[in-house]
Amino acid sequence: MTLVERIYDLDGGIAEVADASIYSPGTDVGRPLSLSCNAYLIRRAGQWIMWDTGIDDELANVPGGEIIAHGIRGVVKRTLISQLTEIGVDPGDVSVLILSHAHFDHVGNTRLFPRAKWIVQRKEYELYNSLRDNPTEIVEDDADVFGDGSIRLVSTPGHTPGHSSLLVRLPKSGTIILSGDVAHFERNFRHRRVPVFNFDADQTIASMDKIDAIIKAEGAQPWINHDTKQCATIPHAPQWIE
Repeated sequence: MTLVERIYDLDGGIAEVADASIYSPGTDVGRPLSLSCNAYLIRRAGQWIMWDTGIDDELANVPGGEIIAHGIRGVVKRTLISQLTEIGVDPGDVSVLILSHAHFDHVGNTRLFPRAKWIVQRKEYELYNSLRDNPTEIVEDDADVFGDGSIRLVSTPGHTPGHSSLLVRLPKSGTIILSGDVAHFERNFRHRRVPVFNFDADQTIASMDKIDAIIKAEGAQPWINHDTKQCATIPHAPQWIE
């Protein structure tokens, strides 16, 4: 029986782009697009665990958001801290913070969790200086986070050198994969499309293949972080999924 009790899908902001083809070269050229950004709060064996932290809450104070990188505008309408408060969780109660990678829409609120031990791939750690300020467990390749199979870090490089995904075994919904940015949309995952700004295209495709193999072997559900259409089908906090 899994030790994971439930998971909350938190609104981590919106990423707006003027040209969707940066994610899908040769497709959707010149089409504006809004991408969902999510963070996830996991309850396991009496402890709180965060997977990614969304876009910086400070952007809630910036009307219309702000262009951050690659022409991508970050917009925050619901702060992460307000959603945690609604659930009844103080950031200081979060004991573990696991990061998919170090891009702004995934690490924007890491400062909210000063008591948490951070878990990150070595190659990503080497890129993200702020990790030096926190207790950090550095892993290499795949890792059984708690040694019981309930949560497993899956190395999926390509988008960045140390990108990871997270496998979570839920008591009722079964196995889900928080895919991070292995692919930004289901159709890109299906067609193996690689964004123009990814670190390594071959590694990206290999990581998609790896996740696809896990999906088939485990009967797992992939939760694709930026797929707005899929995101709309998943209950959001304060609701939870078991």
